[in-house]
Amino acid sequence: MAEAAFQIADVSKRYGPRWALARLTFSLERGKSLLLTGHNGSGKSTLLKLLGTATAPTFGKLTLFGLDAVSDREAIRRRVALLSHASYLYEDLTAEQNLVVLGRLLGVADPPAAARAVIERVGMTKRADHAVRTFSAGMRKRIAIARLLLKKPDLALLDEPFGELDPEGIAVMEGFIRELRAGGTTVVLATHLIEQGQSLTDTRLHLAEGRTLEAA
Repeated sequence: MAEAAFQIADVSKRYGPRWALARLTFSLERGKSLLLTGHNGSGKSTLLKLLGTATAPTFGKLTLFGLDAVSDREAIRRRVALLSHASYLYEDLTAEQNLVVLGRLLGVADPPAAARAVIERVGMTKRADHAVRTFSAGMRKRIAIARLLLKKPDLALLDEPFGELDPEGIAVMEGFIRELRAGGTTVVLATHLIEQGQSLTDTRLHLAEGRTLEAA
């Protein structure tokens, strides 16, 4: 039996009186890719936060790569990367400086060289020495992609990755997702662009009001 990237067993998540997820059970094999769909408020963002260990289940059990999402949170975080609406970049540093800082934190052998390599891969070489605060939303997302490439995660969580991108940027993002998959990274892709998402993923989980409406 193939190793699971994550296993969600009867998981519920409550924020105050509201249940964001209710008794969700699902698992995904390592190296596979999942399309996560649902209307706003369906529980997609909550599920991504749980998988990224940014929050913990109220009830139920969640494991990632055989590790418990609560007791082994720090070990899991070293293997997971999230691409979200927020870029989490240092505004006053240049694109390259942002990536050098991350490279040093990750223990990359040659952070400046690694930073330049991923900047080139996302098509931002000409803006490498410009401060992030001067970038458009699409440019910020490209550098956020570069950060994820630098980390080389076992699990990549992509929250509406095509938002704020022009056609060229969308093509870069699609290539990036295919590259992650080819390298064996497990990918969870949350998007409203269902047809585009289906072309990049193996299976789909559709949520409604925190529950599984469809899994295929």
